Amino acid sequence: MWKLVAGFVAAVLASSSCLASDLTQTEMRWLKGVWPVVAFAKESKLPLDIIVQPQAAPGAAPLALGFIDGRCKLVLSMRDNAEARATLDRVDPDLLDAALELMAAHELGHCQRYLEGSWLSLPAGFAPSEPVGLSDDLREAYVTMRSMRREEGYADLVGLAWTQQHHRHKYDKLHNWLMAERSRDLIPGTHHDTLAWIEMARDGNALIHPSIFAAAAALWGKGLAATEP
Repeated sequence: MWKLVAGFVAAVLASSSCLASDLTQTEMRWLKGVWPVVAFAKESKLPLDIIVQPQAAPGAAPLALGFIDGRCKLVLSMRDNAEARATLDRVDPDLLDAALELMAAHELGHCQRYLEGSWLSLPAGFAPSEPVGLSDDLREAYVTMRSMRREEGYADLVGLAWTQQHHRHKYDKLHNWLMAERSRDLIPGTHHDTLAWIEMARDGNALIHPSIFAAAAALWGKGLAATEP
């Protein structure tokens, strides 16, 4: 599997100056862990590329998603980034591969929303709301934050739907891990305050569906009434 991942990286990372032989052990560990999700994306013909940032990225999210020219970019920013190793260390070794898959599936949820043209939008029947009396600057910041929070909630549900499909016997432990991650340094109402959606998915049976995206969308829609003021 290590050679398979390295070979895939060398073939796919045309947009990165980082060759497989230059990857760090931490980068290789992440790539090994997210590989099943990347393989699923390729089999599903989703336009997904991987970029390993060769420059230092202290403080950046170790794994993130971009969208450029109609293609999703799964970006690893791990050079001189303590959080890349710390994220691995916070996961029980028995759960690590499944947790990395959950994180990658989360990013795939963002990718799907971009591809659908629905990024930052609400489904039919919902209208955004905001507190009265906000200045123009505060109103813009509020709307952006709530929109991003909704997207993070949907993506967390995609990650859990993947877990339900591929690691059902570990679902409860991974659900607890995700709850703990989202509860760390939580500022209520900010974009990573997705606990309301995660709590709705405590029973993994709520996410049973052939499509991880459809499973997430159904539960996400049910949760909007509880998370929108």
